[in-house]
Amino acid sequence: MALGVIAVAVYVGFELVPPIFANYQLQDAIQNEAVLQSYSNKSDDEIRTTILKKAQDLEIPLTEDQVVVQRVGAGGSGSLAISANYTVHIELPYYPLDLQFHPASKSAPIPGA
Repeated sequence: MALGVIAVAVYVGFELVPPIFANYQLQDAIQNEAVLQSYSNKSDDEIRTTILKKAQDLEIPLTEDQVVVQRVGAGGSGSLAISANYTVHIELPYYPLDLQFHPASKSAPIPGA
């Protein structure tokens, strides 16, 4: 009986860990992009494309509409917020599961700009 429980736990772990780890990597990429682009003139569409490329590399089902890029402040001196919302469907025996993820980051305004 204990061996069966361990086997089920390992199986569930193998199904759940990859999308959770991919989300962690996407969160890191969004955070890096928000910080870097605070000091750049990259357009919102270019930022969105960069995030979508990273999601594609990580095999995350993300569409252009799910990536939100917002700037607050004029002249590039404000903050930049990037967020994405997506769902990954996991087909477990007898218990299908939808994992919802909301990676996001907001850069601080550039001081003295």
